Amino acid sequence: HSQVVESGGGLVQPGGSLRLSCAASGDTLDYPTVAWFRQAPGKEREGVACISSTDVSSYYTDSLKGRFTISRDYATNRVHLQINSLKPEDTAGYYCADEGFTAYCSLVENYYHHWGQGTVVTVSS
Repeated sequence: HSQVVESGGGLVQPGGSLRLSCAASGDTLDYPTVAWFRQAPGKEREGVACISSTDVSSYYTDSLKGRFTISRDYATNRVHLQINSLKPEDTAGYYCADEGFTAYCSLVENYYHHWGQGTVVTVSS
């Protein structure tokens, strides 16, 4: 059974940066395929970025490319989402999802069976 825990959210001013972290640990696999999604108030959840188990593939939602970077830290077994030049419209709950060992990742929600509780990012002056 995989447990997924996000951290790193908070209140930040427009133009600032945040690094979110996801710890996804399963019974047998250390480096699962992981994706970040976000859900803004009153909106549907949307995919942000994902990275595959082998790190061969990573994808970003087109509108967020350039400000968001997903990466894996093998030393701590965490997947990070670096967000730069934050905008008020980035305010949302950010969720990490894990799907164990797969060759490719996806930004489709139903690809993932294990989800964290989310961490809230608020961008405001």
